[in-house]
Amino acid sequence: MYIYEYAEWPLFKFDLEKLSIFLEQCHFEQGKLLSKMELLGLTEKEEKVLSTITSDIIKSSEIEGYILNKEQVRSSIARRLGINRSNLVLSDRNIDSIVEMMIDAIHNYDKPLKEKRLFGWHACLFPNGYSGMYKIDVGQYRKNRMQVVSGGIGHEKVHYEAPDFKNVPAEMKRFLDWFNNDTCDLYLKAAIAHLWFVTIHPFDDGNGRIARTISDMLLCKSDKSSLRFYSLSAQIMKEKNSYYDILENTQKGNLEITQWIMWFLNCILSSIKESQNQTDSVLKKFNFLNSIENVLINDRQRLILNKILSPEWFGVLNTSKWAKIAKCSTDTALRDITDLISKGILEKEKKSGGRSTNYVLKNL
Repeated sequence: MYIYEYAEWPLFKFDLEKLSIFLEQCHFEQGKLLSKMELLGLTEKEEKVLSTITSDIIKSSEIEGYILNKEQVRSSIARRLGINRSNLVLSDRNIDSIVEMMIDAIHNYDKPLKEKRLFGWHACLFPNGYSGMYKIDVGQYRKNRMQVVSGGIGHEKVHYEAPDFKNVPAEMKRFLDWFNNDTCDLYLKAAIAHLWFVTIHPFDDGNGRIARTISDMLLCKSDKSSLRFYSLSAQIMKEKNSYYDILENTQKGNLEITQWIMWFLNCILSSIKESQNQTDSVLKKFNFLNSIENVLINDRQRLILNKILSPEWFGVLNTSKWAKIAKCSTDTALRDITDLISKGILEKEKKSGGRSTNYVLKNL
């Protein structure tokens, strides 16, 4: 028996007292993150938004097995948001359409979610009318039976069967009426909306991606901002197996959905904390570069300092590594390093010396 087959559907039940601590944590960490973002400069803030939306789109598609070109997605978003970058590439129609859907959701988060808008999003996901090799009904509700199945031919396992397609218009009207009028906590609403939408499964394909877009829309509304600083889809991708497991268990359960909401809120909390860690690194770099703004350094030194301050940096810094990255001789590398030591920017790493001398940023 599926959740929608109960007579009380869709009167979901949950333990608000049990969930209150998770909701409080989400709002507390949200406030911390938004405060940190205010400390960033315009360029750093733009880069964070660009990185977050790129991750959201790529990971949401990856959850469903669709692999998108990261540079095309990033470039399409940058052009759409008017963010000037020198390394933009051409993006194909499919990626531009997916980006258009996401930008509409987050920039118009305070507008009602209507049937026509949902149909437009669905058309953005399938601009050529096909899902892989198969022709599907695009920009309209499904007209066929819908099952979620895994396994090879002859070994299929049915994880879920959605409501009869004849009931979809009425189910979606009820969902959209609730979505546009209910005033519950927006994090709570994001969790319920996500589950409710994928349970109806109104389209031939793309239901998961649209459900996550709906969640992002509500998270923007909670932030009171169209700027995205944390990616829920990236976190769900990390927990993909448990995501599908708890969805299946909830859809095969009764209308008590406290466990699902707890799982969802934990995902939001983890994504916010991950973004905070990334933002701390950006702030550290931002503050450090500001502190040496008036110090005269050459292009090689600036290149290496930016490398050290990037999240991708790993390992140690020594003369040979400097020479390799800056494409100079080890003698030139040593002169650059010695100069930065004299200016109080670098120092020798403790417990290193001689041929294995390593260097670190001073007072970082």
